[in-house]
Amino acid sequence: MDAIRVSKVEKVLCGKSGSAQYGSVHLTAHHLIFRYEGTEREEMWVPYPLISLVMQLPHTLRGQSPITFHTRTFETFSLSFGSDRDATDVFESVKELTVCISVNQLYAFFYSPNPLFESDGGWSIYSPREEFGRMGVGTRTKAWRFTDINKDYQFSPSYPSRLVVPTRISDSTLQYASKYRSKCRIPALTYVHWANYASITRSSQPMVGIKQNRSLQDEKLVEAIFQTHHFPESRSPSTLVYGATTTNLIVDARPTANAVANTARGAGTENMEHYKDAKKIYSGIDHIHTMRESLGKVVDALREADTVAASVSGNLPGEAQQLAILDRQALRRSGWLRHMSNILESVVLIVRNVHINSSHVLIHCSDGWDRTSQLSALAQLCLDPYYRTMRGFQILIEKDWISFGHRFLDRCGHLSSEKFFTTLADTANAGGSEAAQAFLASVQNRFVSQHHIKETSPSFHQFLECVRQLQRQYPERFEFNERFLRTLHYHLYSCQFGTFLYNCERERRTGEDGMNPFERTASLWDFLNSSPQLEKHKNPLYDPSLDDPRSRNGNADMGVLFPNPKDIRFWHELYSRTDEEMNGRVVISQVKDGSGVILPIESLDDEPVSSRTDTSSSAALPRLPLITPPLTPSPSRSMNASTTAEGLSSGLQGLWSSLPDLPQRVTGGFSGVGSSTALKPSWPPPRPSSPGNSSSSLGRTRPSNPTDFFSSSGVKSVWGKLSSNATAAFSAVQDAYDGATRDLTDPSRGLGDNEEIYGKTSELQPRDRFGEGESSGSRGIRQPVTIGSSYDNPWDSAKPSRSIPVRPADNPWSTLRSSSPRQVVTVRDVFDSGPLPVDPTVAHPPRPLVSDTTTISPVSNQNLSVGTVASTPSNVERILSEQEQHTPSINTDPLGVGPL
Repeated sequence: MDAIRVSKVEKVLCGKSGSAQYGSVHLTAHHLIFRYEGTEREEMWVPYPLISLVMQLPHTLRGQSPITFHTRTFETFSLSFGSDRDATDVFESVKELTVCISVNQLYAFFYSPNPLFESDGGWSIYSPREEFGRMGVGTRTKAWRFTDINKDYQFSPSYPSRLVVPTRISDSTLQYASKYRSKCRIPALTYVHWANYASITRSSQPMVGIKQNRSLQDEKLVEAIFQTHHFPESRSPSTLVYGATTTNLIVDARPTANAVANTARGAGTENMEHYKDAKKIYSGIDHIHTMRESLGKVVDALREADTVAASVSGNLPGEAQQLAILDRQALRRSGWLRHMSNILESVVLIVRNVHINSSHVLIHCSDGWDRTSQLSALAQLCLDPYYRTMRGFQILIEKDWISFGHRFLDRCGHLSSEKFFTTLADTANAGGSEAAQAFLASVQNRFVSQHHIKETSPSFHQFLECVRQLQRQYPERFEFNERFLRTLHYHLYSCQFGTFLYNCERERRTGEDGMNPFERTASLWDFLNSSPQLEKHKNPLYDPSLDDPRSRNGNADMGVLFPNPKDIRFWHELYSRTDEEMNGRVVISQVKDGSGVILPIESLDDEPVSSRTDTSSSAALPRLPLITPPLTPSPSRSMNASTTAEGLSSGLQGLWSSLPDLPQRVTGGFSGVGSSTALKPSWPPPRPSSPGNSSSSLGRTRPSNPTDFFSSSGVKSVWGKLSSNATAAFSAVQDAYDGATRDLTDPSRGLGDNEEIYGKTSELQPRDRFGEGESSGSRGIRQPVTIGSSYDNPWDSAKPSRSIPVRPADNPWSTLRSSSPRQVVTVRDVFDSGPLPVDPTVAHPPRPLVSDTTTISPVSNQNLSVGTVASTPSNVERILSEQEQHTPSINTDPLGVGPL
């Protein structure tokens, strides 16, 4: 308690979730508590280990001394004090209470649940003998045995006390084999498949070194693992799955360069010349430092959005209402989604090799407690439906993360550091000595006692996000819901329970200074298995009948999941953001087998027609006309210069007339935030498919929602928006022009509905014939540029074309479909003569559209959301409720040029 300089401060302004209220700050030994004044709003309890960054800011214009807090649950709030002394006392007190030198100082050793939990078996929920017995070890198969070689943790300090190894391998062989593996983490069993006795084992990297060392004992151990399904006592099925190829795999989770580079430090990867009947693959998953930096970039993008929102409103971070200004390009550059996609690709490979190929898999990385735990646990989650229940998921975490020695204390940074406390006080009026002392203090915080900070990494957090991806792809296959995963993430850093406090099983059993965690701390599983929590975390969509392996339904999968590694999205509830802010809209890209792959839209340039529309606000938005060609083919005619000019002029007039009127005020080419008029970019028009592609669908294409003003690429210039839309429009016009030109250059052929003639005239005709045999005034285009070309000039015929398979349409701007997909339209039918284009910088009244071939396409807009204020009884309920609530907002900007 000596670290608390001030226990209570009155009249403090707290800004959080877009609102600011006065109240009092209370500092206890383990919590920062803010109590609101004059309202029924619940108190805000923040455990000190949950704090990730604290910044003491300079004085505001109102004379207040603010402190900004960032938490590990991606929340931001600020406390503004009327006195600089109070702010300094609170800042120094929180720093001394957060930075610990021993795990025994954490909140878990002082927390006493009141009332007591209904369940009290959380510390013994995982029993190796019971769990491996459920898999069939010792009952259905005799190929595996338990060994007590590590009962006193002398064999491998970071391994569990009870291991499962092949029956044919003795303990003496294990002693010799342990010298060949890093940290003596030999290949040990973690899963036996219920269908075919295939196994998943895990270990650390071999100590190959520059001299290319080898170990006969390790080779015999791996060989015995890969032959366990041939053991005489095991009743494995004699028939294999059709198309399966028996291939035992050694999965090295590291990139190839990293694995080879470790040979310089005496480690490395297996030499497959000495491991028979097996193959090795590299997963390419980056190390802990890359993962830490990747998540740090995501956090920086979130904090930058909060800072910009605060600067626009003139408030402090946390007080300003959240705006849709999150830079999705910055989120994309972080590589966080790419890392998770890479992990799931390796998981699918492991699941396929175990379930379909009936083969064994050995997984390892460097030391076998980060990437190895991720791949092993996720693969078992896909293979065994039991691990998708609440109790089974808890046992999976206990087995593959806690028991096998994931370093929770180091990776989560429970002891924190002074590096995360920064003072940005106003030193303009301070003397030279004070400024020099402040500078030296900041330098000292950067270089002193920062070794353990380099060991932090979001390995378990990344595992929870991958589980969320599986849960989102298979919503009916998990007993627990998304809130259950967020609760796990919260208590991963809250240090309220002793479950995630230590680095290995040995430390968890012995503790520090004789303090046994089993007796001194509560288990997280007892809390989650209590009746109130079970009701909150149940998934109402869960259907266990889908996991019946005896089902003969056409869609049955025997309870084995094969996730889509490309369907990866940000877990926006965890980051207290909306799906629209972090992921953009969702599109379904067409593939050959007809299945849809859902991908997030990162920017306007790579956004095809969206599959989600919202017509609730379409009436208030201007509608753009779409040019529709005649439904009957026109007779062929020769193309000359006058015809081309006339068609181009008509096409330009149609484009300009379709644009809504623009305001006259344009200042500097950038739109102002406070303008009353907001324009949005028109969606990219659907692109026509190649005439030779007969397998593509002819379904109606719906327009996507216009992107918000603050797009993923930042605030863009007005002319840049217009240029982008005009380029897409001109490309569509040019494609229609080129298609008609190719078919009209050969007057000897008719333009009927014959598919063979159409294919010959448009695709098989040599390019040198275009433009020949015509009158002297005619001019053909030899190399037309197709829609989707990356060139800036769509009319440059000298550049090679690049076709992209897209959804078919008779006309790229039409919502109507002709009866025959093979009909060809001439240029004169597409472009009608008209006046010159209207000046876009001068406001004009909207022009009525009365053409018979013009259709109106509604424009829709997704509702954007902002942060909300929580009001739940407990602290964790408050955090989870704030992440779920969203306030919709409406923004209309059909051209994307922003308010002028």
